[in-house]
Amino acid sequence: MTVTAKSVKERSLLGLKDLSVSEIESILSRAAYFDAQAEKLNPILASKFVANMFFENSTRTRFSFEMAEKRLGAEVLNFAAAASSVEKGESIYDTVRTLESMGIDAGVIRLKPEGVLQEIAQKVKVPLINAGDGNNEHPTQALLDLYTMRQTFGELRGLNVSIIGDIKHSRVARSNLYALQKFGAKVSFCAPNSMKAPELESLAPYITLDEALKADVVMLLRVQLERHDKGIDMKADEYRQNYGLTEERAAKLSPKTIIMHPAPVNRNVEIDDAVVESPASRIFPQMSNGVPIRMAVMERALIL
Repeated sequence: MTVTAKSVKERSLLGLKDLSVSEIESILSRAAYFDAQAEKLNPILASKFVANMFFENSTRTRFSFEMAEKRLGAEVLNFAAAASSVEKGESIYDTVRTLESMGIDAGVIRLKPEGVLQEIAQKVKVPLINAGDGNNEHPTQALLDLYTMRQTFGELRGLNVSIIGDIKHSRVARSNLYALQKFGAKVSFCAPNSMKAPELESLAPYITLDEALKADVVMLLRVQLERHDKGIDMKADEYRQNYGLTEERAAKLSPKTIIMHPAPVNRNVEIDDAVVESPASRIFPQMSNGVPIRMAVMERALIL
């Protein structure tokens, strides 16, 4: 592997907005290498200590990172704290500095407040990986999404990707938008007015659901009830009726269209139960692809 990222800042992964196409390509290629290996264990990080610091609840992302780290032979420390108990950036900073002082070689962080991760990364001397920060970015999720699209279509250039749902609160939508556009894919959004992100309108158009379902990739987003301070202006069954990928709508998709979702899925709200398990669905392959992607990201962070 040719490693181009040498400094701590370069080896961190805080987002995809400012990451070059060549760096993203390098991660995707390395993930493909790990994915192709019959032997699951490749202990190249046997002497490294990694702390997974989750200040927001997570199942898939946390276990995916832990699986990736252990496959690479790293010693893993898991720290979890309810978001409500660690609201101030200073508290998160103190936790990171404490673990850094104890000798960790890298940190994986998920947190609620935006901007805090970037500030911490400027102050610590170990690479940090963004496992989701507020409504900002979720880079490894977007990387595994790109990897999944490539598995199906071979390349990203020219793909038509529709992202449907709670754009306003979605770090997944943002990271996918930034990365896909770098590769020449067309990204469109579809959302109720209360779930739109006005600051992204100049980057991707909002279209109707009928238009969105004509895409090569139909990506549904979870309705994030916990992030709506004033609640949402429609009930679950109303959301399903107006924006959900029902069995009837899925039956009308092009045979080449694939269905994606970052999970967890609100079944029978943003996507019908039977559609989750349908041949067009890539939801569970996405989860599988998270492990080699995160192996590549951890190797990039820790192998000089």
